[in-house]
Amino acid sequence: MTTCAVETLKEEAASTVHVVDDDESLRVAVTRLLRAAGFQVQSYASAGEYLLRRKPGMNGCLLLDMRMPGPSGLELQAALQNDRDALPVVFLTAHGDIPMSVQAMKQGAVDFLTKPVERTALLHAIKGALAKQTDESQSRRSVEEYRARLRSLTDREHQVFVGVVSGKLNKQIAAELGTVERTVKAHRAQVMTKMQAASLADLVHMADALRAAGCTIE
Repeated sequence: MTTCAVETLKEEAASTVHVVDDDESLRVAVTRLLRAAGFQVQSYASAGEYLLRRKPGMNGCLLLDMRMPGPSGLELQAALQNDRDALPVVFLTAHGDIPMSVQAMKQGAVDFLTKPVERTALLHAIKGALAKQTDESQSRRSVEEYRARLRSLTDREHQVFVGVVSGKLNKQIAAELGTVERTVKAHRAQVMTKMQAASLADLVHMADALRAAGCTIE
């Protein structure tokens, strides 16, 4: 089994479904169903309780009711939307309508389910949300690795890196840096080694991922 596969299994084992609903009987029933299916579950009677008990770096997903005393499910989703530790959201509500579902999906919800919900549909949505959270965690780890590799480059190697991922030829980079093409080739080889890139496409992918994460590489 690969290291990546092992890490994925560890994350899935540590992932928790956070059920936020003011209906106690619903919380109990859903918790029982999800635990029987092999999931870890934590339940909360309100959005406020979830925020109070929430800890940085929690894994899993949110199963949110729409209408609750205090902040609604949509308001909680919106408040967490730009948070680095925000979890994927599945809505489960008896009060859903088309405008609500559209807004929820625009804000990034994985699914929008109505009560009563079929067991199969609920489990499918939860698995999708947990898979999304695992993918996002792996992407964040990859970006951190790319940042560390980028920091290992010398100033000149960094300049060559920027030129290469911008699509410039070795001779163009050499002219811009006031050096010869042979020197650029040597720096380029070092860049590929330090960035652990197997190809130019790999290097460009890393640059794109860094930019998408808000890292300035130029």
